Amino acid sequence: MKTQFMLTPYFLDQPVPPLEELAQPDWVVNRRDLPAAAVQTRLSVLHAALADQVATAVAAHRLPVSVAGDCCATLGVMVGLQRAGVEPTLIWFDAHGDFNTWETTPSGFLGGMPLAMLAGLGEQTMVQALGLRPLAPEHIVLTDGRDLDPGERDLIAGCGLVHLRDPRSLLEYPLAARPLYIHFDTDILNPLDAPAMSYPAEGGPRAAALTPIFRHLAQSGQLTAVSLSTWNPKLDADGRSREICMGLLRELLDAAPQTDA
Repeated sequence: MKTQFMLTPYFLDQPVPPLEELAQPDWVVNRRDLPAAAVQTRLSVLHAALADQVATAVAAHRLPVSVAGDCCATLGVMVGLQRAGVEPTLIWFDAHGDFNTWETTPSGFLGGMPLAMLAGLGEQTMVQALGLRPLAPEHIVLTDGRDLDPGERDLIAGCGLVHLRDPRSLLEYPLAARPLYIHFDTDILNPLDAPAMSYPAEGGPRAAALTPIFRHLAQSGQLTAVSLSTWNPKLDADGRSREICMGLLRELLDAAPQTDA
C-alpha cells in the first residue's frame, strides 16, 4: 500500500517552522490560520483538518502517516480513521503514559493527556469538537510508559488497557484481528540515541531494539495508520535525533507488505 504523509508542523497550537524542513513534495502540510481562542479550540482546527486528510488517504487506499510535534495530533488521526470506517487497535509507543486527566495531572499539560482522551477520560473538549468515538481500553496497548505520574499510574492500572512495560513483549503479543494503528512518540528512545527531546526520560529502548519490533508489527499485514511525534528540532543541533527517528519510521513503513492498491 502506498503511503500518504501528513505533516502538522506545530507543538500543540504553536508553529514549529524547523519541522517544515521534513516535508517532501508529495507530503500534505497541515498549516492553518488559528483563531484567537482557547488552546483546545485552536488545536481542534488543526485536528479536524488532519482528520479530513486521513479519511481521504484511507479512501484512496493509502496508508496515512502523520508526523506532528506532539501527541495530541493522534485525535485527528483517530477521527479520520473512524470516518473511513476503520476501528483499530492502537499501539502507543511512549516513554510517558499521556494518560493524565485534570484530576491526575500535576502540571495541567494537555500534551500529557491525549491517550486518556482517546479512551474517553479526562479532557473531552477536543474529543467532542471532533466527534471522536472513544476507543475501548482493551483495544489500546501502551508500551514502555516508564515515566508515569502517580495518579496517572493508578488510572492506567485500573482502566483495562494493556500496559506492556517492555516493548519486546510485542514480539509475542497476540494481536487481535483488527486494523492496527501505531503511534510512535520518539521520546520512547533511550536518550543515548535520540537526546533532542523536550521531556527526556532516562533509560528506555535503544533504536536497534525497536527495529525488529516495528518490523514484526508491520509484517502482520494489519497496519492501517502510523503517527509520529517528533523530537525537538531546536535541541537537535547535529541532526542525530532526526536521523535516528526518521530511520525507525522508514524501517516500519518499509516492512509493511506491498500491494497494488
